[in-house]
Amino acid sequence: MRFHTRKWVKPEDLNPNGTLFGGQLLAWIDEELALYSIIQLENQRVVTKHMSEINFKSSAKQGDIVEIGIDVVKFGTTSLVLKCAVRNMMTREIIITIDNTTMVNLDENGKPLAHGKTQIEFVKDRL
Repeated sequence: MRFHTRKWVKPEDLNPNGTLFGGQLLAWIDEELALYSIIQLENQRVVTKHMSEINFKSSAKQGDIVEIGIDVVKFGTTSLVLKCAVRNMMTREIIITIDNTTMVNLDENGKPLAHGKTQIEFVKDRL
């Protein structure tokens, strides 16, 4: 799994228990999955259709740096299925895993659009 993004846990990211609010973490994940899909599918019109079970394994506290990792599970005709893990950068402890998130490629009318992709592409290889 490639870890693409780091986030610093700040006071405004905490829940009443003083640990990272799960909703904030899910927002970070959803944004990162969308950005990854937009880059892979070369289309800014990509939406989250489905997330499988979300498994919180540990927590993070203020000052921690967390890393968001993404891997492709499969390429569909109009979709991209991704798995995700977030870990504490310093301890490498896994905070959350999501086995399957389906991102759908859309046309200008908001309808699913075939993307023609079958494998991960790196931007450096497109240049």
